Amino acid sequence: MPQYEFYCHACKKTFTKILMKSLALVFLFLAMNVYAQTTAPTAAEAQEFMNKAEAQLADLSVKVQRASWVQENFITDDTEAMAADAIDENTAVTTELVEQAKRFDGLALPPELARKFMLLKLSLTAPAPKDAALRREMTTIGVSLDADYGKGKYCRKNGECLDITAIEKLMSTSRDPEELKEVWAGWHAIAPPMRQRYSRFVALSNQGAREIGFKDVGALWRAGYDMTPEEFSADLERLWNQVRPLYLSLHTFVRWKLAEKYGPNVVPPDGPIPAHLLGNPWAQEWENIYDLLGVQEDKGGVNVTELLKKKLDAKGMVKYGEGFYTSMGFAPLPPTFWERSLFTKPADRDVVCHASAWDVDNMDDLRVKMCIQVRGVDFVTIHHELGHNMYQRAYKDQPFMFKNGANDGFHEAIGDSIALAITPEYLHRVGLLENAPEDSNDIPELLKQALERVAFLPFGLMIDQWRWKVFSGEIAPADYNKAWWALRLKYQGVAPPMTRSEADFDPGAKFHVAANVPYTRYFLAMILEFQFYRALCHESVYTGPLNRCTFYGSKKTGAKFNQMLAMGQSKPWPDALEVLTGGRQVDASAILEYFAPLQKWLDEQNKGKKVGW
Repeated sequence: MPQYEFYCHACKKTFTKILMKSLALVFLFLAMNVYAQTTAPTAAEAQEFMNKAEAQLADLSVKVQRASWVQENFITDDTEAMAADAIDENTAVTTELVEQAKRFDGLALPPELARKFMLLKLSLTAPAPKDAALRREMTTIGVSLDADYGKGKYCRKNGECLDITAIEKLMSTSRDPEELKEVWAGWHAIAPPMRQRYSRFVALSNQGAREIGFKDVGALWRAGYDMTPEEFSADLERLWNQVRPLYLSLHTFVRWKLAEKYGPNVVPPDGPIPAHLLGNPWAQEWENIYDLLGVQEDKGGVNVTELLKKKLDAKGMVKYGEGFYTSMGFAPLPPTFWERSLFTKPADRDVVCHASAWDVDNMDDLRVKMCIQVRGVDFVTIHHELGHNMYQRAYKDQPFMFKNGANDGFHEAIGDSIALAITPEYLHRVGLLENAPEDSNDIPELLKQALERVAFLPFGLMIDQWRWKVFSGEIAPADYNKAWWALRLKYQGVAPPMTRSEADFDPGAKFHVAANVPYTRYFLAMILEFQFYRALCHESVYTGPLNRCTFYGSKKTGAKFNQMLAMGQSKPWPDALEVLTGGRQVDASAILEYFAPLQKWLDEQNKGKKVGW
């Protein structure tokens, strides 16, 4: 299947589940070449070709998934080589199938079959050159970059070495700007050794993209949304312009509060916010600095982390996540899920801690891989990851080429639309909260939500804005870091805590760049999750303020949701969107409705303050 990524909310951590459409032994290509190239192809021959291709890919994709699971859970030279072998075979076969499929270009085909041929062409996130040596070089580089990230550590002067989980925890709680600067720089120091290999990876994957008919890899990625790359870019700009005023209100409030805390010499009152002060290594979500913003809690506030610590361990948190879905009529997770998943970081080895959801056999072998900490943000992540699993199981009976989300933003939005329904009322109903608070001041909870979701929006957009320009050549290797920070300034209004140069490679300190995982899906998902959530609330006949809605226990809502999920990628995504929401366009009006009370409050607080940077 196409590579898609599975996300950890604490860092938009998603993981790359390498399901690249995979694989048969190369000699089987000869059998497929039986088609005489001198005769005109027929629709019947195209159907036979696709039937054989899907059977091979479905069978051999499991090899890639198993090898990738082992490599992510046991990072060694041997497991890296095993994963590289499986991915190389996958890439070789898929590339050859795409080449053979050109024979049917221009042939009138039934819509379902034509869609399968389109998806085959778009199935590789990193298309490789036809040349076997170059293909092998590319896949080896890709696995090594992923492993470098997973093994990355910062060792402090006292000899203490911190992996990314420890760094995230420290940066979420420390309020010492010098310590935060030191740790920020230490984590970003893992990336410069990746730079040369990354540049080579870009060149090789671009060559592969051109060989299958695309201008570059970025154009291929943008072609996967049932519209032209140009139309897709324009649609993103439309959505960003919808949400940008809300982001500016939040940015302005957070900046002047941090300037009060750290002083104007650390946080310029009218400039960008230093990236190390926002609560995580990437400044992508800001919920960890909520306590610095001086918002008075009232009896309506709920500290989810404290509730969890009193009652649950990591596995217990996952049980509660499963319970939300089963309350809506979804079947329980299979016993193998509990036997084979990874819930906490092992003490004896390195693993890639990006939270990820897997369907290893494309049927029922569902798993998650997480380094769960007992905290509210991980509780949200669990609901997100299980959303992937429920989606995977819902479309398991689709043909292999359709076993995917309607688009990759859908896959990321499913679980998050459920996570929005983790309200105080829900926590009370499942026994985690003794008494549901009375309706009162919603601002503290809305601000927490905005620090996580609204703060993420420009970050979710800029990652691929950078990569698309890298793939197109608009950003040259000599300007990687300069361009990275220019885009972060433009979209996010953040700046590095110290001078950066081209000796650095700060993009590589973000998992999705190192692992070549497309990122625009997360921006889309953040818009879609509110659109889905509002539709689910309406289906459950909820009529109150949108931010207080939970549909826990509504089997009617679950049935409507599953109707969309079961479609997989069998239809263009507007068709799937229409099934749940009644509309055919991604629309930010739901997120604006959800946060409308907060934006009004923020604008009142910001009177007299400079907006923007």
